[in-house]
Amino acid sequence: MSVEDENEEPLSPMARVFQSPGNNCCIITMIGCKTKINADVILRALKLNVSKHPRFSSKLSDDGACWIKTQVNVENHVFVPDIDQNKIGEDGEGYVEDYVSRLTMLPLDKSRPLWDMHILNIKTIDAEAVCVIRSHHSLGDGTSLMSLLIACTQKTSHRDIFPTSHVLKQRKREDKDKVPWFLRWVLAVFSLVRLICNTFVDSLLLLGTTLFLKDTKTPLKGDVGVENNQKRFCHRIVSLDDIKLIKEVMNMTINDVLLGVTQAALSRYLSSFPGKIRLTAGVFVNLRSDTGIQPLAEMMATNSKCRWGNYFSFINFPIAIGLETDPLLYLSKAKSAMDRKKHSLQAPLAYSTTEFIFNTFSAKVGAILPKRHISNTTTFISNMIGPMEEINFLGHPIAYIAPSVYGHAHALTIHFLSYAEKMVISIGIDPTVIQNPYKVCDEMEDSLEAMKATLSERGLI
Repeated sequence: MSVEDENEEPLSPMARVFQSPGNNCCIITMIGCKTKINADVILRALKLNVSKHPRFSSKLSDDGACWIKTQVNVENHVFVPDIDQNKIGEDGEGYVEDYVSRLTMLPLDKSRPLWDMHILNIKTIDAEAVCVIRSHHSLGDGTSLMSLLIACTQKTSHRDIFPTSHVLKQRKREDKDKVPWFLRWVLAVFSLVRLICNTFVDSLLLLGTTLFLKDTKTPLKGDVGVENNQKRFCHRIVSLDDIKLIKEVMNMTINDVLLGVTQAALSRYLSSFPGKIRLTAGVFVNLRSDTGIQPLAEMMATNSKCRWGNYFSFINFPIAIGLETDPLLYLSKAKSAMDRKKHSLQAPLAYSTTEFIFNTFSAKVGAILPKRHISNTTTFISNMIGPMEEINFLGHPIAYIAPSVYGHAHALTIHFLSYAEKMVISIGIDPTVIQNPYKVCDEMEDSLEAMKATLSERGLI
């Protein structure tokens, strides 16, 4: 084996999907800092550490099938524009949004590792400066990149301690010894039949959505070619405690609450749209067996796809529209739908099917199905677990983390990320379809407040 072959690593099936035309996706993360950013400190740290991470120190092969280890010239990846705050005035938020929007029309240079960083020392509503990190989605999914970020930071309160993230707790199971063996057997058979039926129905619906079931053309639905349009991003920060309060009272998960809030917000946004609406969201599902964020050293200890890379799938989630009379109905709908989806193998089956098609046919054929599915739906929704405490990056305390993605055929993308006691709602839009992204953020915030107010009126909190 040659040295060149030893330095090559094949792209995973999902990574190859993200390299295909129409699915050429990039992750863009806006990190707000509480102090001005010292670019020299960032550059020195990157020069010392970037070569330790294979994805961020590898470029694509000419045929786009492998990662090839290469030397990284950090100066080619870090940009620090000269900004005159006096000329911009109080509209620092607008400057950042315009800057990031322009980035969506500038492709990453495939002759280099597929990432870059932009340091914007300008005051915004929520931060004193903003660091924008752009990476191609083929480098890794959100869970992988969040693990990398956490590995590069420390707790603000204790600089010598690494941050921790929320760990999903397994629900307690009833003591099997208290249930008669015959009843356990009947329940096991019923559960198996239900799992098979749900998987079969969900897989048919996913196939139908891919082939011919299209969402209604609403003011949120992009046209053909929307993946090539310039995108724009904004965010809103809400209280994580409010979401946890609703979660406890309604006996559901944080995911259920966020999906209920999203349904209510989109329904309010489309309240004046006439007729019956079919609106479907693709909800990302992490297929890793581990819950929470993995330490970087543990993730890089093996090349297993379940630790680093793109190891996720998605499920179809029907968005309920027209339940404005009772905001809590959206929560019930979300919980009911997600409880059923949890008892289905559609997500891992979709991933395995994509992998089989790629390995059996070609990357071009394998990318067709994901692209058609995205084109026929309206939005993607993703919820990520972030650090539990406030963190700092090389001495820069972080105020918020707002991730998003662009390059796919949606005019609307919704990301949630928990950070300390906050929930950051990040909205990515195509401004030719959705002219006012702040209205979507407003509807999100108003829907959460309406749910909390309704629970208070009914004496539940």
